[in-house]
Amino acid sequence: MKKPVLVVMAAGMGSRYGGLKQIDPVDEYGHIIMDFSVYDAVRAGFEKVVFVIKRENEADFRAAIGDRLAKQIEVAYVFQELTNLPEGFSVPEGRVKPWGTGHAIASCAGVIDGPFVVVNADDYYGSRAFQMAYEYLTEHEDDDKYRYMMVGYQLENTLTDNGHVARGICETDKDGYLVDITERTHIEKRGEETAYTEDDGKTWVTIPAGSTVSMNMWGFSASILKELNERFAAFLAKNLETNPLKCEYFLPFVVDELLREGKATVQVRKSMDKWYGVTYKEDKPNVVAAIRKVKAQGLYPERLWEEA
Repeated sequence: MKKPVLVVMAAGMGSRYGGLKQIDPVDEYGHIIMDFSVYDAVRAGFEKVVFVIKRENEADFRAAIGDRLAKQIEVAYVFQELTNLPEGFSVPEGRVKPWGTGHAIASCAGVIDGPFVVVNADDYYGSRAFQMAYEYLTEHEDDDKYRYMMVGYQLENTLTDNGHVARGICETDKDGYLVDITERTHIEKRGEETAYTEDDGKTWVTIPAGSTVSMNMWGFSASILKELNERFAAFLAKNLETNPLKCEYFLPFVVDELLREGKATVQVRKSMDKWYGVTYKEDKPNVVAAIRKVKAQGLYPERLWEEA
């Protein structure tokens, strides 16, 4: 069995944050959130990381983290190109938004040929999540079905006080397998409750406390790459006509299709760690304080790589 690879999605435009948030330092030593994810991954056993980035950000990205991490772990780059489309399709006039997480991972075909874990560049997941993902992928292989996994988080542990977030709301069976995942792109705190809207705030639907959500931390076999690429054309044919500038090919969409078709199972391993991320600029002080706290608890050294 091939060793799992870590894939970090870092091609998002950061429109709500107002900059290239993935390379914004979160402590006095210049560490960024990705430092902590890769550090946790190395401790869990990962030996290679693939960064999915925009080509125009390559120089900044290498300078901020890639060249530094190359001394600790094998580093590769994949470019998520807006023009990387199936035959017969072209980029709609005026489109600048990337095609989404499903397209980002599909871009890794040809670079990855074994199991891998997917994470967002700007989310802090906690060390236990990487251990759970690595353990699963080294113990399971595809058989009559694709055998995938997901690290799930408690909804309340993944919210920001500074605006709305997108999360995949998960339903699991009694054995901890994913039954259904629904992407909600506008979730926010509303008083003592959490709710989502699909009509720009005209109506709201409350999400039960304690719900399990996806933070885009998935464990896959290489089979997902084929499925993502094969299904992309159908997605474009359906969505380009109605939403050419903003439609996104979300990774959970394809996972949900595979579940409904009986082609895959997804074991959900739950983390009780609190998520930290920089969805908005106003989130950064909370992340800085959180990193300071986990260091004080002894979970990380002050200077990650010098003391690794």
